Amino acid sequence: MSRRVREDSAPVPGPNRPLPPELPAETVVARLRAVARFLGRMLSLCRAHTVDFYTRGLWEKMVALPPEAVLEALSGERLQQLLEEPPLQRPLEEAADSCEFYNIFCENSQRLINVQAFALAAKYYSMPNLGVCISLEQMLEALERTQQPRSEVEIKTDDFMNNKKSHEVQLMSELVDGIAKYYGLNQVIDLGSGKGYLSSFLSLQYNLKVYGIDSSNTNTHGANERNRKLKKHWKAYQRRGRANVREQVLEEANERPQQDKGKCKANISEKLLSTNNSLQSQAQVAAPDSILFETADVFTDSDKCITNKQYELHSGAQLQPEESNIPENVFLSILPADAVETDCSTRSNCRELCEEEKERRKMASLKEKASRSKEANLYSPLTSYVTAETELRDIVEDLEDCVMVGLHTCGDLAPSTLRLFTAKPEIKAVCSVGCCYHLLSEEHETQEDVLHGTLGFPMSRYLKEEGWFCGRNARMAACLALERVAVGQVLPTESLFYRAVLQVIVEEFYGVKRSDRNIGKVYSKSSSFLDYARKAFKKLELDESEISDSLIMEYFEKYKHRMNELEAFNMLKVVLGPCIEVLILLDRLCYLKEQDNIAWSGLVKLFDPIKSPRCYAVVALKKQTFTCKSSQASWSWS
Repeated sequence: MSRRVREDSAPVPGPNRPLPPELPAETVVARLRAVARFLGRMLSLCRAHTVDFYTRGLWEKMVALPPEAVLEALSGERLQQLLEEPPLQRPLEEAADSCEFYNIFCENSQRLINVQAFALAAKYYSMPNLGVCISLEQMLEALERTQQPRSEVEIKTDDFMNNKKSHEVQLMSELVDGIAKYYGLNQVIDLGSGKGYLSSFLSLQYNLKVYGIDSSNTNTHGANERNRKLKKHWKAYQRRGRANVREQVLEEANERPQQDKGKCKANISEKLLSTNNSLQSQAQVAAPDSILFETADVFTDSDKCITNKQYELHSGAQLQPEESNIPENVFLSILPADAVETDCSTRSNCRELCEEEKERRKMASLKEKASRSKEANLYSPLTSYVTAETELRDIVEDLEDCVMVGLHTCGDLAPSTLRLFTAKPEIKAVCSVGCCYHLLSEEHETQEDVLHGTLGFPMSRYLKEEGWFCGRNARMAACLALERVAVGQVLPTESLFYRAVLQVIVEEFYGVKRSDRNIGKVYSKSSSFLDYARKAFKKLELDESEISDSLIMEYFEKYKHRMNELEAFNMLKVVLGPCIEVLILLDRLCYLKEQDNIAWSGLVKLFDPIKSPRCYAVVALKKQTFTCKSSQASWSWS
């Protein structure tokens, strides 16, 4: 990456030094190919649906080991050791060609016979050991984010978000701001903005102009309501801060001796200038300690803030002798518009309006309107369903060069975000963290999407040419959280067990193989398996009077001792899940590598996987060329 500096002295938007080294497209494709070959043999375990666990005899068909042996090998302590151990020391391509499946599966029965080898192989094809990801610190250093000025007041996100969301919003915002500053951009488009936490934080903490687009009108309405409350408290916070500044100035003025009047005037003006500039900066990035989005009427102007009129009455004769010697336009230029008292009736020496006073009031009125307009748009929540073919200008009227972001965009919205980025010239950079992989569209599952050519998976040429099909159940396994299980999070084994036994009853007693009806969250509302079964029959529209309580419990007792098989089977899925996520993310990265207009693309580990399991961001920056019209000088980087 190189840059030619333009001839004049105006600031240059764009990189000041190279971005982190990136893997060539050929290397990324080689990694994708190796992971695909590995999963080609392993995926049968994850494609199996736990609903069919007992009806299809999945344990007997796929595993030749007792469940106790699998659970012992994949216990929490063993999993932690597996995550901490260094990767296997051999070339990736060599490992992909051999894979030594004979050590993992029986050649004749193709059943799993070596769970330790299975776990080590899965570890080898997980993200940390493929060498395709960089850390957030590396990315921020390359963006020179650490040299960006930070605000003196930080928003306490954990006051109005849970710990997980606070962790995600703070780290992703820092990266997005670094990208925006790197390219000199001010507008951000947040797709799948949900409740607006990321959008609000980007706007307040980093003074970015953010449009949050969500398909749910309920989310947009909620975001607007939070925005209204935030705006109300924001004004109170600003007024409280201004009062603090004035009180500080008054104290300094009263402490100075009379003979230093001249020096005092200069110091007061300088102090007001510096503190007001600081306050205006803080007003864009700071919020009340614990009431940003949750409370509407915690404090009011009368009991927490000093108004302009109160300030004048309180300061009175103490400041007047020195204030009267300072030109009025000095205060006009250094105070925010809404801090200027536009009603002159309280001033004894304002009996007639001179031309300068009229002009001053006019300017103050314009500034106040502009300030109110800006405050009214801390960020703009919008409702729209976004696809890869969406025309953004139909949604965002003042669309300009921008960064497109998505924090845990669901299903197809993540690939749609990348397709919009490559197709729209206004989008200069993208930072996308996907989730809900099971909701991605794939061929053989959603024929309508096939006709439109907008499948969520695969995106890359290689997997398309290979005709790769993952399947919903395998993609659901990619959503599992290995790191959380390793530190003791319990899998929902009982709820899965209830559903698997219910399926046996439905097929054997009612003769129903498949039903389009969804049972939903029956388990969470049930006190026992009997209660669960009765409620589920109603959901499935089956006549529950045909089956007795005793027969239902006979089914339960028959499979109760085999619950550990289901638990062990799901543990195998948990271990393999990160490899499936790698396949999906490398597919997206390969898609970006195939584009001609991309200057840099890579995977960035953003979050702590224990706090936020979907922790990897797909980041890409477009090639740029800038031309200075005044001097006809130009610069570029690629």
